[in-house]
Amino acid sequence: MGQFYVVTDCEFDGPIPGENSMLSFGSVAVSASGSILGEFEAVLEPLDGAGRDPGTMSFWRKHPEAWAAATSNPEPAAAVIVRFVDWVKSFEGKPIFAAHPVSLDGPWFDFYLKRFTKRPLFEGPWVADRLFSHAPLCLMSMVAGGTGRGHWECDVENYPSRWLGEVEHTHRAIDDARGYANLLSFFIQNGRAVREL
Repeated sequence: MGQFYVVTDCEFDGPIPGENSMLSFGSVAVSASGSILGEFEAVLEPLDGAGRDPGTMSFWRKHPEAWAAATSNPEPAAAVIVRFVDWVKSFEGKPIFAAHPVSLDGPWFDFYLKRFTKRPLFEGPWVADRLFSHAPLCLMSMVAGGTGRGHWECDVENYPSRWLGEVEHTHRAIDDARGYANLLSFFIQNGRAVREL
C-alpha cells in the first residue's frame, strides 16, 4: 500500500482558528507518482460565537468574486469535516496532508478535525487508525529545498505558471488547491531537474 497526498487550501475570515472561522477549503488528492486522483470542495457555515477579523475582511473586500465563492451555499462545518474524512479514506494508500505553506492551512485543519472528529491533524505512529499517516508536507519548504531558492522567494507570484499547471491563483480554495497540486506533481515528476530551473 503506497502513499498519496491531500493538497489543501483553505480560506478564512480571520487569523485564529476558533475565534474566527474557516469559510471554505479545497483539496486535491495526488498520487506518489504525481497523478491527480480526485478533488473535494466545500463551503462551511461560520462557527457559533466566532467573529470576523477587520484586517482579513479588508482583504476580502478587494476580492469580491473569491469572497462569493467562499461564502455561497454553506453547509454545517461538522457535516463537511465528516464528509472530508470519508473522502480521504475512499482512496487506497496512506494519505499525507500537504499545503503551501502548511504553517497556515495546517492549524485550521488541526482545529476543525479536533473539534468535529476529536482527532488532530497529525498523530504519532502509536495510533493505528490515524487519518494522516505521516507528518504534513509544506510545499513552500519543498520548493525551497528542491530549487535552492530562499524561502522568501517561494511564493506563487515567483513561480513559472507551468509549475502550477497554468492554473490562476484566484483565492478560490479549489483553484488554489489545484495549482498547488500541480506544483507538487511537477516537482515529483521532474525530480532533480527542478534544481536547474
